[in-house]
Amino acid sequence: MSLFLEFSLVGLASGGIYVLAALSFVIVFKATNVFNFATGEMMMLGAYLFFFFDRQLGMGWAGGLVLALVAAALVAMLTERIVLRPLVGRPHIVLVMVTFGVASVFRGIAGLIWGPNNQQLTELLPRTPLFLGDVLIPGKLAWGFVAAGVVAALFIAYYRFSRAGTAIRATSTDQVTAESLGINIGFVFLLSWGLAGVLAATSGILAGSVNGVTPQLGLVALNVLAVVMLGGLTSVGGVVIGGLVIGWLETIVGAYLGAAWQSFIPYLVVLLVMFVRPTGLFGENRVQRI
Repeated sequence: MSLFLEFSLVGLASGGIYVLAALSFVIVFKATNVFNFATGEMMMLGAYLFFFFDRQLGMGWAGGLVLALVAAALVAMLTERIVLRPLVGRPHIVLVMVTFGVASVFRGIAGLIWGPNNQQLTELLPRTPLFLGDVLIPGKLAWGFVAAGVVAALFIAYYRFSRAGTAIRATSTDQVTAESLGINIGFVFLLSWGLAGVLAATSGILAGSVNGVTPQLGLVALNVLAVVMLGGLTSVGGVVIGGLVIGWLETIVGAYLGAAWQSFIPYLVVLLVMFVRPTGLFGENRVQRI
């Protein structure tokens, strides 16, 4: 039983990183109706920017962290302003394919600058394991979960209670009505991408501080897609629960059935859920007027 508890806590802790990346997906989709397939590469780029400012420029981990988050937000906002804004009004499939292209460009640039080898980031998270009775949790995972939880809580509080968060929610409900009420839709789009850049970069830095960073770090977003599908693409609270569930499922299945089962069982569960709830457990059934 104690082994099951230990695997469960490790799984929930690893799911915390998924939550931040999934929130990045959700905030962009809610504000702009764009499904951003470049989220994984935004994670990867954030980790590399931290490596660049901290290690290569020697600015230290604190300065490097702040500058990396600011730079990640700027890159995300420039992507929205230069690449996606001119395509407003085009079919959704066009916007989705453009985000695929942006992801490829980010991955290619990272490969050209930093190469294919694994780069080790400064260890932000303590290695000392935590003990809950007889249950041991690796230190990096435990503190990574705490850090992800703090960032997610700050984001949700900002989204729920600030004027900017209210503008994002109003834009998500009806862009035309929101604009007629005086909300600057263009600013909301820009702000949403900036927040998405910060969330994705934080997730990438936490993941990179555990395993290092390569241009392939963005493939983690494939797992995050399962989180978004399970929790619901329009639900902030839903993806928090979805991230923890997917992290738990991956770890439990991997521990008791092996890596081969771990690679697909969580996604099979997501597909079964979607047969019953196509919008995910907490997603909205959006009605479109014709």
